[in-house]
Amino acid sequence: MEKKLICISCPIGCHLTAVRENDSEPWEISGNRCPRGELYAKSELTDPRRVVTATVRSNSTIMPRLPVRTSGPLPKRHIDALLNQLYAMEVEIPVKRGEILLANVENTGIDVIFSSDCNN
Repeated sequence: MEKKLICISCPIGCHLTAVRENDSEPWEISGNRCPRGELYAKSELTDPRRVVTATVRSNSTIMPRLPVRTSGPLPKRHIDALLNQLYAMEVEIPVKRGEILLANVENTGIDVIFSSDCNN
């Protein structure tokens, strides 16, 4: 099996090729110019993760939607459920940038935090 990826660990954007014979074999990575490319490819192929950014409704007339993000990359399998939960919420102001909205999403150790302050 062969998969093509583009590394996003740095601005170079190496074109990576990942090859393995079967599901029980480890991936062999080529095309990377630095060790980060190999780490990125193996992570992307085995446990892809993304930082999630979104907005939540607020009771503020000035900022009716407040920006939030995850504190780190969240496994992709949890993203849809998280977004559904966030879009159904309404938060009370005031809030501070960095304040935790949701702690330990799906027991991953990743929090959802506010990306900006809102006082009114």
